[in-house]
Amino acid sequence: MTFDASYSALSHRLLDEDAGGWEIHDRAVELQRDGEDVIMLDVGDPDFRTPEPIIDNAVSHLRVGRTHYSPALGELKFRRAVADLETQTSPHPCTVDEVAIFPGATNAIHAVMSCLLNAGDEVIIPEPMYVGYMPVMRAIDATVVNVPLDVNAQFALDVDAIKAAFSEKTRVLFINTPGNPTGCIVSAEVLRELAAFCRERGVWLVCDEVYSMFTYDGLHRSARSSVAHLDNIVMIDGLSKSHAMSGWRMGWAVAPPSLVERLGAYATATLFGCPQFIQDASAFALENDQAYVISMRETYRERRDFVLESLAGIPQLRCVRPDAGMFVMCDVSGTGMDGRAFGHALLEAQRVSVVPGDAFGETTRNFVRIGLAQNYPVLKKACQRLTAFCESL
Repeated sequence: MTFDASYSALSHRLLDEDAGGWEIHDRAVELQRDGEDVIMLDVGDPDFRTPEPIIDNAVSHLRVGRTHYSPALGELKFRRAVADLETQTSPHPCTVDEVAIFPGATNAIHAVMSCLLNAGDEVIIPEPMYVGYMPVMRAIDATVVNVPLDVNAQFALDVDAIKAAFSEKTRVLFINTPGNPTGCIVSAEVLRELAAFCRERGVWLVCDEVYSMFTYDGLHRSARSSVAHLDNIVMIDGLSKSHAMSGWRMGWAVAPPSLVERLGAYATATLFGCPQFIQDASAFALENDQAYVISMRETYRERRDFVLESLAGIPQLRCVRPDAGMFVMCDVSGTGMDGRAFGHALLEAQRVSVVPGDAFGETTRNFVRIGLAQNYPVLKKACQRLTAFCESL
């Protein structure tokens, strides 16, 4: 007799998730395993090492025994460091009662949405959007309402379209600023207007701001620094990008104390706390000299400018200049292909891996996302291969 396994509706929803956005990446990894010289411009993992002082701090705390359970909401020292950072960058003072620590921003997003949304509730998300959002929404069985950004206006957010998308089922407006994949920064004026609109309707405004420290041509304004009232505002951030700590898995949510209390209950049920020594080093990262953050940001700026300049002479391509982040969105419709077909063909012909635009939504079906997390020689070679590919068409 065989065991007839049955699984939850949640597991089925997650398995039903379209993995098509990673087809090209998976093929690139396969080619690399076979010894091919593949240039990976797809994954947004910083190519920098975590700064040595942060590593040293973590090791020192390991050696003194900071390896035990920690409070569900996070170590007080790290929560205070996050609160101090928010106080410095916002007209609203922030206290530790408004901070919850999680193993990465994605987990923070899942926790926040789990505490705000019931099955069937609507969450409005501008599109294109980060590929990690849909699995979270599927997991909690929320209904996603996408509002296209304007691809002909630097992916500007259409405030009127956002407002028109509201319904009696809307519970959350979820905005990513600076945006992935677009690099677009939402202005303080727009955030203020949308926050007030949400508040009047009993809707939460949740902002993913993980690229807040990587702005180039415009100043990042967080939701907290832009609004008059904080009782419907949630800000999510982390250290993966800014401090090249993607593998450390450290993020946080800043929210009203009543929500933080519920996030603590969620964390108790799912996490039982984050590693002590990682939180110690993360607090150190926020409290000390940010020279390495500035250096990484300037390097990304130089890479962005180099890629834009290198691809500007290719008539079939139209790159959109990002104001922030570590990606460049490129319209490839001039080749006669959409982003997915272009990405597959580029990989097979020139061994360069990019992300097809439809991974972020139908709005960017004719785009590909080019990552900047490679050093200059590699980016130069990648641009040469891209040029050769387009010339061969």
